[in-house]
Amino acid sequence: MSPAEWDAAAPAAGGLDRAAAILGAFDAAHRELTLAALVARTGLPRSTAHRTADRMIGLGWLDKPKDRYRIGNRLFEIASLAPIRLQLREAVLPFLQDLHSATKHTVQLGVLDGAQILVVEKITGHRPMPMLSQTGGIIPTHCSALGRAILAYSDPATIDAVLAAGLERRTPRTLTDPVAVLRELTAIPPRGWAVEREEGNIGVSCVAAPIFGPLGDVAAAMSVTGPSSQIRPQAAGPAVRLAAAAASRAYCARR
Repeated sequence: MSPAEWDAAAPAAGGLDRAAAILGAFDAAHRELTLAALVARTGLPRSTAHRTADRMIGLGWLDKPKDRYRIGNRLFEIASLAPIRLQLREAVLPFLQDLHSATKHTVQLGVLDGAQILVVEKITGHRPMPMLSQTGGIIPTHCSALGRAILAYSDPATIDAVLAAGLERRTPRTLTDPVAVLRELTAIPPRGWAVEREEGNIGVSCVAAPIFGPLGDVAAAMSVTGPSSQIRPQAAGPAVRLAAAAASRAYCARR
């Protein structure tokens, strides 16, 4: 939206929309932004961006050390109260830690958020993998083991929505044919885990298993990710499946 369009829509948009636009300007690649960058990434008029950002600083939603804005601690405090963190993450975290200790590879917890996967938790230990999304980041559903582990137990409408959102080719190995993706999903329930081989990042493979809620519906997935030369699905799969089953029981006990 251009500055002129923002000005015209100001009465309807309101302060919340402007604040949402500013918060949406931040991501993993843009953790700190100057005022000029905020204006460029939001399309807000400079005076509006400056006024709104200053108000957000007063509320604790933003912080501004020196000349750059960043997300404020108050938002972190509020986010910690969300059920996805307070219930799911707290229940699953011990099993993620156990899985990391057993495999020595990066482990992740993800949930379906629209047509993408939201990374709720991640443990890397001493082997960081910078190409992976950070906690709070999003990854494609169709070409991630986390996404496939969830989709394999989802209803047809959910699967159709993900396929309709587009199957981006991330690497030469990415499955972009809906039929091929569906074929991959049907292979998951019999063995209990999903596999992704260098479809999101070359040289990286992942194995994931679903986490279920008290009604038997799939709520999330947990995974082990590492260099393709070190991730062997037949060895990692049963470990991830057992950890996910234990995490499911713990999560259901909290609901």
